[in-house]
Amino acid sequence: MNSKPLFSVIVPTYHRNDLLAKCLDCLSPDRQILPIDQYEVIVTDDGSQTTAAAMIQEFYPWVKWVAGSGKGPAANRNNGVKYAQGEWLAFTDDDCLPDPQWLAAYAKAIAVESPCLVFEGRVYVDRPRRSLAETAPTNESGGYLWSCNFAIQRQLFESLGGFDERFPYAAMEDVELRLRLTNCGYLYSFIKAASVCHPWRQKPDYQQIKQRQESILLYLSIHPQELDNINSKYYVRAFLKSIFNNIVFIKIIRKIDVKYLALESFFFLRMAFIMIVKFEGIWNSV
Repeated sequence: MNSKPLFSVIVPTYHRNDLLAKCLDCLSPDRQILPIDQYEVIVTDDGSQTTAAAMIQEFYPWVKWVAGSGKGPAANRNNGVKYAQGEWLAFTDDDCLPDPQWLAAYAKAIAVESPCLVFEGRVYVDRPRRSLAETAPTNESGGYLWSCNFAIQRQLFESLGGFDERFPYAAMEDVELRLRLTNCGYLYSFIKAASVCHPWRQKPDYQQIKQRQESILLYLSIHPQELDNINSKYYVRAFLKSIFNNIVFIKIIRKIDVKYLALESFFFLRMAFIMIVKFEGIWNSV
């Protein structure tokens, strides 16, 4: 492997060796179209009870394993970048399955769109949704720059300070990076062929919902101008849309998980109330 490959693929992980193994299988030299001398794979591991070090040493010797900082996904991704040798960083998550042409598509885009320093790829699901308990991000046309599939020039990423490590959970840290990029005038292109599959996963439980709430409030405290977009009206609309979409889903599939429907509805309504009380000042005027 060259000392300075084109890509450094950063894969953060945390106690999910079963999922990580499937991801690394997709990144292996015999699966990716891009030659192995043009990319390296760095697994940055925040595991505490267990890690992926032994598994990688035995089954994936072409992968570089490094210990994470233990400060959450944002800091863990930044930690992986510290060991990167590539000119470009390609981010994906340990529960994603990159397509064989994933890196080759980004490499082609870099060659064709030379002024562009940031790219995002397609994120799709592996099958139709079966239950209200399932969720998965999908990105079929761009505009999200989610951390599970994007590429950025390493020098630019480092000049921005990487992901904001004040975000301790897997929520909003990529949205915040996207906002800083756009505020600095950087545009990003959508490369459909640079695709990864994000299999369905279980919807967040109550603890994870609380973490997402905390991340959103942190994001708004850092960027208060975003209250024009994320406010009580936004969450009321999200609540109504969720109810409508789930009713349609139930009629088609005739299967409902009341727990997850209730948790989702509770989250949207709670966030609408918090927006009113904490940011919009209506409570104080009553």
